Amino acid sequence: MSDTMQSLDQLASLKTVAPEAPKYVKKVDKYGRAYATGKRKDAVARVWIKPGAGKIVVNTREVEVYFARPVLRMLIQQPLVAAARSGQYDVICTVAGGGLSGQAGAVRHGISKALTNFEPDLRGVLKKGGFLTRDSRTVERKKYGRAKARKSFQFSKR
Repeated sequence: MSDTMQSLDQLASLKTVAPEAPKYVKKVDKYGRAYATGKRKDAVARVWIKPGAGKIVVNTREVEVYFARPVLRMLIQQPLVAAARSGQYDVICTVAGGGLSGQAGAVRHGISKALTNFEPDLRGVLKKGGFLTRDSRTVERKKYGRAKARKSFQFSKR
């Protein structure tokens, strides 16, 4: 009888605890900035955020100058508005590649990731809004024997 009790105790000690969800920690450099890389289509944005008055600088220019269209400026502000942090962080970013729309999407993605690095508690809000997901839709490659990615050359009967 004591032998079975002992084996039960051994079995109980072998039980493993379910792995916990990963803990996200604040990642800040020596200047107090959080860094992240955002991507969209062919555009890549390097984004730094730090506490400030809400000034956004893109490639050493004001956001109003670089992104003249209001829709693109609204796109960039979305993660800050969703996290209720608009006007609380200064954003400095360099963006290269792609067109203006892709660049705005890349900056938005970078701001979202940098916010989670600065305040890990915001991850749930930003994840729910879909700001942390990298939009993987890119231009389809051109195939040989085709005019474009899918368009065929004009068919000639004779």
